[in-house]
Amino acid sequence: MEAHRFSARTIKEFLLPFAVVLSAAAYLAGQIQPKAAQPNAAQDTARPTTCGPQYYCARTDWRVEPYPEKPPAIGPAGSIITDPTFGSRILRVTDGKSDPEQAGLPLYTPSSPEQNSWSKNSTMFYITTSEGSILLYDFDPAKMAAKQTRTPKIDLSGEPQFSFRQNNILFGMNRRDRAFEQYDTSTGRVAEVNAIGKCFKLSADDNASLVSVSSDDNRFVTMIGPQQDKDYVIYVYDRAQGCRWYNTQSGEIGGQWGPKGTISVPDRFLLHNVRIAKSGKFVYMTRGGGGIGHGWVAWEIDGMNVRVCSIACSAHYALGYSHIIGSSELNHPLDLWLRPLDHPDSYTVLISGLQPAKDYWFDNHLSWNNVDENDSAPICFSTYRPNNPDTPGTGPLVTGPWQNEIDCAETDGKASTVWRFAHTYSTARNGFWSEPKGNVSQDGRFFMFTSDWEDQLGKTPKGDKYRTDVFIVQLR
Repeated sequence: MEAHRFSARTIKEFLLPFAVVLSAAAYLAGQIQPKAAQPNAAQDTARPTTCGPQYYCARTDWRVEPYPEKPPAIGPAGSIITDPTFGSRILRVTDGKSDPEQAGLPLYTPSSPEQNSWSKNSTMFYITTSEGSILLYDFDPAKMAAKQTRTPKIDLSGEPQFSFRQNNILFGMNRRDRAFEQYDTSTGRVAEVNAIGKCFKLSADDNASLVSVSSDDNRFVTMIGPQQDKDYVIYVYDRAQGCRWYNTQSGEIGGQWGPKGTISVPDRFLLHNVRIAKSGKFVYMTRGGGGIGHGWVAWEIDGMNVRVCSIACSAHYALGYSHIIGSSELNHPLDLWLRPLDHPDSYTVLISGLQPAKDYWFDNHLSWNNVDENDSAPICFSTYRPNNPDTPGTGPLVTGPWQNEIDCAETDGKASTVWRFAHTYSTARNGFWSEPKGNVSQDGRFFMFTSDWEDQLGKTPKGDKYRTDVFIVQLR
């Protein structure tokens, strides 16, 4: 599930008094640049002229773009529209007949934009249902056409992850057996990777459902415990060396390889979320309920080094190979910081020239499954305002650039460009799953997201909320 965070408004109200001091200090240290011309990809004349990753041809201005008076008319699953404001093509993947029972259930992208829900060459992806199952889709990138394929009859609880190396492999956690498994989408075969109980002594109440895998398919991570926010062990499996674990309640590290003992930092906490860096060298974790100490924590898996984030640590984040990106939330919701995982209090500001936000705080969800080994590929995200109107057919509120949008930001340091692709058309007022969370494809060409399309998709079977469906926007 997505990383724990305090409410954005709470962060703003609590930290803004300190933001001026921190920003001034960072300015004097050369970490935040003064207000400059709004960045534009065209400023870099060495960039290629073709549209697409790693440099897009989408708009890069900072204009305020209100929603159209009415949402674009969208046809059934398979139909494509062009976003009237930004010009990108948007595919409707699902509709009320797409769930297996054809009962009009709402359908979603995974709860975490960190999860890799796309196959390596963008020819397959999965979505989730309100009953906790997954639906596999074949995808034709050239035609932007999606077709539901067989749904695996396997017990991959939680949200599985496609391999970063093999197009046909999907990794997941078998909750019943508490084991990492891999599913071959081309043959339908399931193979066990590792059963946790072979290395770590599990109690009767211990469960595991999350799976996160390094880019070479060699290291796997999950968290163990009775439930999210009460889990207490990070479990790592290396195909060549075996298991290694870190008990975040006791501070003890053990397993079949690497140094063992108790960490030197005093932080003790329960777990909300864990992910492994694409390099397989770091695990990033966020605290569950009752945690005492700083925000997120990074563990260098091969050793005993556990480093805690001590400044601006409560936003949503996404991992690369050796870096992590998230908003500081001290000055602006898109004050994105790029930080090395081995020095979490060092940072590079990705978007220069931001002024303190004066209006209601908006939220963002980051996805970086397209990252390269240099951590220099654009990071993509969707944004929403928690106070959007919930009157059907009324557009979400926009008082500044990037609000209720799908965008990507430059990370290579050559400029601080933000590419703008589409509005989300989601009120985000139909519960957690209506937030327009999204997942970028591994090749950086597509972004899959959830939307209630301004409450135009019909009611849920219970009739208490409006449905959501899954959409894909082309990034070019």
